[in-house]
Amino acid sequence: MSEIKLIRVATGKNSTLGHLYIGGLFGCYILEDRVRDRKIPAQTAIPAGEYTLGLNTTAGMNARYGNRYTSMHRGMVEVRGIPNFSLVFFHIGNYHTDTAGCLLTGSYWQLIDGDYRVLHSAAAYKQVYPLLVEQVSEGYDRLVVFDCCSPSGSPSLH
Repeated sequence: MSEIKLIRVATGKNSTLGHLYIGGLFGCYILEDRVRDRKIPAQTAIPAGEYTLGLNTTAGMNARYGNRYTSMHRGMVEVRGIPNFSLVFFHIGNYHTDTAGCLLTGSYWQLIDGDYRVLHSAAAYKQVYPLLVEQVSEGYDRLVVFDCCSPSGSPSLH
């Protein structure tokens, strides 16, 4: 069985930087909003935990991405089963203000004025999207999200 992991590695004032692993291999950087104890709509990262991935073919973003990525698009890769969150997708963007609670893909990252941003987001998306779709279509749809390092120094799942 192949696992998909998001390991959060750093936090900024309003942003969270993570590494996405697909089948044990680094896929790309992920940018999210800040992890918060209390959900603020469109400004909070999803809680650490285990979720399922699926393909959403009805959300508004689906049509835009279908037009943009005609040859590979099969639906938006959606993170499902998140308490108090819905329509959480992997998509392109560079700043935490682009996330609205979603997962932004990036090839590189920068820390500017206390917040992270990702760069070459579309290139990273084109790289990981087919891998995620393949995993989901083969039934390997589990996403495990780990928060930044615990006091013991290793990633922890809360």
